[in-house]
Amino acid sequence: MFSRIKKEINAVFERDPAAKNTLEVLLCYPGLHAILFHRVAHALYKKNFFITARFISQISRFLTGIEIHPGAKIGEGLFIDHGSGVVIGETAEIGDNVTIYQGVTLGGTGKEKGKRHPTIGNNVVISTGAKVLGSFTVGDNVKIGAGSVVLKPVPSNCTVVGVPGKIVIRDGHKVGLTHVQDLRHDQMPDPVADMLSQMQGAVEKLESRLKEVEEECCKLKEHGEGAKENSGNI
Repeated sequence: MFSRIKKEINAVFERDPAAKNTLEVLLCYPGLHAILFHRVAHALYKKNFFITARFISQISRFLTGIEIHPGAKIGEGLFIDHGSGVVIGETAEIGDNVTIYQGVTLGGTGKEKGKRHPTIGNNVVISTGAKVLGSFTVGDNVKIGAGSVVLKPVPSNCTVVGVPGKIVIRDGHKVGLTHVQDLRHDQMPDPVADMLSQMQGAVEKLESRLKEVEEECCKLKEHGEGAKENSGNI
């Protein structure tokens, strides 16, 4: 037990430069508190103490703002940064050394029974406000950009952004979009903004062409009127 707690604390120091000392981490990191509560609740859940496990998870939710269903399977080294608004569903599975930021949801997409939440691989980063919805697998070493909505499986070694989520980096190579900075949240590509920019460019081209056609029509009209005057004089 103490070995696992030590690993959870080390995960905080590894991924949060604001962490100063062990006492601060133990007292002031709700993400760590939620994980420790979950370890207890999950152990009870596996022994079929469902109500007790859910009650512990609700206490954790009240104290930390993080809701983790006791049925969720979580590996070692999970780091939930700040954590407010994080929701992890009953059949979700999370690998080792995963980082989750505030507002993330690992949820389902319907009322079906059985596996209905995502499986997250090892060394995954899920950024602020991202939603991963459905029973599919997100591979190892994946990065999901802030505000993304992921609805389909993601292979390993990819970066996903947008609504719906699209792969923009695979195995270190850019896919489709350019100027991708690897999970610098302020520099991540925005597929929606790119599409609007393309539409704006197309509209400007159409307006320019329409203006040219109008000018050509005016010239033809003037030429036609001039021809009529000349014929009348004759």
